[in-house]
Amino acid sequence: MNLIELILDETMALTGIDAISLVEHPAIEEDFIALNTQKKQTFALQNQEKRLLMGAALIPDKPIYRTDGENEYYVYFSKDTVRKAMELFFKKGYQSNATIEHDYEVEGTTIVESWIIEDETLDKSRAYGLDLPVGTWMVSMKVDNESIWKRVKDGEFKGFSIEGYFVDKVNLAKQEIAKLEEQEAALLLSQIVGIIKRDGRKKSGKRTELESYADYPQAVSNNAKRGIELNEKNGNKCATDVGKVRGQQLAQGKAISVETITRMHSYLSRAETYYDENDTTSCGTISYLLWGGLAGKRWAESKLKELGKL
Repeated sequence: MNLIELILDETMALTGIDAISLVEHPAIEEDFIALNTQKKQTFALQNQEKRLLMGAALIPDKPIYRTDGENEYYVYFSKDTVRKAMELFFKKGYQSNATIEHDYEVEGTTIVESWIIEDETLDKSRAYGLDLPVGTWMVSMKVDNESIWKRVKDGEFKGFSIEGYFVDKVNLAKQEIAKLEEQEAALLLSQIVGIIKRDGRKKSGKRTELESYADYPQAVSNNAKRGIELNEKNGNKCATDVGKVRGQQLAQGKAISVETITRMHSYLSRAETYYDENDTTSCGTISYLLWGGLAGKRWAESKLKELGKL
């Protein structure tokens, strides 16, 4: 079954967690202890008189089962995403946003305390008998709503569950890589058109020769070869035609123009965020290698500085 990492896309208008829901069966499937009865539940009745509930809103690296009706899969959130989601939740002022079973909104609840577990033994949650991993987002919810509090005491709700907007990291990487390569293709086309126009204005009719270089290290060619190999194993589904051509050029040790070196440096600087050396099926990894990888970035930067272009 597929395991998909969900991340925040802060370029989208709708992103992050916009409410915390009270549910009977939390997706994080984490049992807590109710201090009054010692009965296992998914959040602790932190203080019955003050009507405070304590529990995990989001646990990092925990597989969460999902189905879209046809496909079954698991999703998870990294520690970094959990922290960013928590921070964005409060930046947007959503402390009083709550729902019941992700079905309808309710009033009379407020998140009055929030923190990330930093220490396995000294965290506040340990004092309440909660055994949750480092990186977990913990919250305390104040419940002023009488009917909701009664349902909590009756055991109808046992935990917290987040709701909001996240994106599939793999698909986002594919989209972003495609955008980057489309931008490089558009830039290349505009430069070719410019060269043709300049050539056409020359009385001699001679074509302008672009200054080219092939003194990049073997590591650049090896990275490109690796990218080509991995792409073939993945059905050649990664990279645009521009990226595939670039990979062939570098793999064969062909000279590339200053303009191409400039695009190479620009592309690799932006695309490295999608490179994961441990994921050889990722289009982000494959495209990055096709353009020469880290060795290509370093060489391009050095060459541009040598030429006074950077």
